[in-house]
Amino acid sequence: MAWEMSNDRPIYSQIVEKIQLRIISGFYPVGTKLPSVRDLAAEAGVNPNTMQKAFMELERSGLITTMRTSGRIVTEDENMITEIKETIAKQEIEQFFSKMREIGFSPEQTMNLAKSVCKEEK
Repeated sequence: MAWEMSNDRPIYSQIVEKIQLRIISGFYPVGTKLPSVRDLAAEAGVNPNTMQKAFMELERSGLITTMRTSGRIVTEDENMITEIKETIAKQEIEQFFSKMREIGFSPEQTMNLAKSVCKEEK
C-alpha cells in the first residue's frame, strides 16, 4: 500500500519526514539497517530516484549513514534522535496551541481540556 502524500510539498521532503518519524518512534531502531531504496520506493509508491533523494537528505542530516558493505543504517547517536523527537513534539504543541487560540481557547483552558482528555484516555 502506497504512503499517503499531499500535493502541497515536494514528495521527497514528505518521505524524509515519514522516515524521520519512523526512526524517532523506534519503528527503525538505533543502529539498524534500513530497507533498500528500491524496497522503500515500492512500499511508498514512488520512483526510486525520489527515495534516493530523500535518503541523501537524511544522510546530510546525520540521521542515517551509508556503510559500504551493509547499506544504510540508522545513526547510533541517541542524543540526536532525542533532540529531533523533542523538536518535532514542540512544533506540534505550538501548532496545537495556535489552533486552540484561533477557536477561542486560552492557554489555561487548553491545558485543562488536554488534562481532561488525558484522564479519559487512561
